[in-house]
Amino acid sequence: MPPVFFPDSPSSPWPRPVVALGNFDGVHRGHLKILECVRQRAAEVRGTPVVLTFEPHPPRVLRPDRAPKLLMTFDQKCEAFDRAGIQGIAVVRFTREIAAWSPEAFVDAVLIDWLRAAEVWVGANFLFGKDRAGTFTLLKAIGEDRGFTTEKIEPVRYKDFVVSSTRVRHLIDEGRVDEAAALLGHHYVLDGVIVHGDHRGRTLGFPTANLDTANELLPAYGIYATIAIVDGVQHAGVTSVGIRPTIGDGRLTIETFLLDTTMDLYDRPMRLAFVQRIRGEARFDGLDALRAAIADDCAKARALFAAMAL
Repeated sequence: MPPVFFPDSPSSPWPRPVVALGNFDGVHRGHLKILECVRQRAAEVRGTPVVLTFEPHPPRVLRPDRAPKLLMTFDQKCEAFDRAGIQGIAVVRFTREIAAWSPEAFVDAVLIDWLRAAEVWVGANFLFGKDRAGTFTLLKAIGEDRGFTTEKIEPVRYKDFVVSSTRVRHLIDEGRVDEAAALLGHHYVLDGVIVHGDHRGRTLGFPTANLDTANELLPAYGIYATIAIVDGVQHAGVTSVGIRPTIGDGRLTIETFLLDTTMDLYDRPMRLAFVQRIRGEARFDGLDALRAAIADDCAKARALFAAMAL
């Protein structure tokens, strides 16, 4: 079922919703724990596991000049909810007017009158309502008065870190995509369409697929071992993210050389999963040095994928 939007729809269509409430950018391990609890609980009470989230991301409305780049597009987030076994996606069209609602007004209008929630689950640090005054304690008290139960999930930790969207963004900004994947529970991906470039890679002996993507957050400039998914088939690859200082014109490009195929990819959709950074972006003294560096990048990627048995 496609997402249902508030206030567009007069009421949500799901019986006895057990609701995971939050922003869920990245749908990381902490989010997945909430979604799993909601799915299990819905099965126990013969309800419907539902996510309630916001579009656009609230900081885009409240402080657009400081809003973070998102880890996922809206479509990617919905896909992740579906993979997690969520049967309903409820979306609040977030506005400054809604941001000014008190926590009680939000609960009454959205959770009760519109969604008819039976249970609501949140992360330990989730805040809502005007001035972010709505806490778990307040939500639980309102729920006891209005007739729904409220539960929270304690933060999920990975090694020394609490798993959070902010932490994942920081890792991707630094090119540490393998560590980001450990927190996400999946590789960081970009979705897009292959477009024509300047064909310089072909003249070097390494024809590349240039990705045009709607994803906002790109890994730090550099060379990465990646997995390109085309028509559901995985292909090992090496991807350059950056401005190609040796042969580029200053424009940012995302170029992938597929290690195992020479298929024509132009105008086809592709998902690019980032596995590990091979090196940073560098300027080389001539095309021969660049060609040798690319060959070395490919050899390192092949060794990594051989170890992964891709």
